[in-house]
Amino acid sequence: RGNAGGQHHHRINFDKYHPGYFGKVGMRNFHVHPNNANLYQPGINLDKLWSLVSEQTRTKYAGQSAKAPVIDCSRAGFYKVLGKGVLPKQPVIVKARFFSRRAEEKIKAVGGACILTAQ
Repeated sequence: RGNAGGQHHHRINFDKYHPGYFGKVGMRNFHVHPNNANLYQPGINLDKLWSLVSEQTRTKYAGQSAKAPVIDCSRAGFYKVLGKGVLPKQPVIVKARFFSRRAEEKIKAVGGACILTAQ
């Protein structure tokens, strides 16, 4: 019944019509974690945040209080914003997947906003 004899008396049939049916391929991962993607979190500190946009952008929005530049950290390859350093007293909108508590506090202290993105 079923696949009985696949390695014995029905071997010719399996080899002919189903090559590669028996055997192993690849490596085993014994403990698969569902959120392994969240382990890859390259971070950027607040003191380097303005290096992601040009100097012209910073000077353009320096005098304006109604508008703020948007810095997308994910596009630059950084997923997490960390709180080391000081920000210039200028509002900024920061998009990232993760924010540390201190980073969020400092961004909001200068009048900015933190936007969480899915990617």
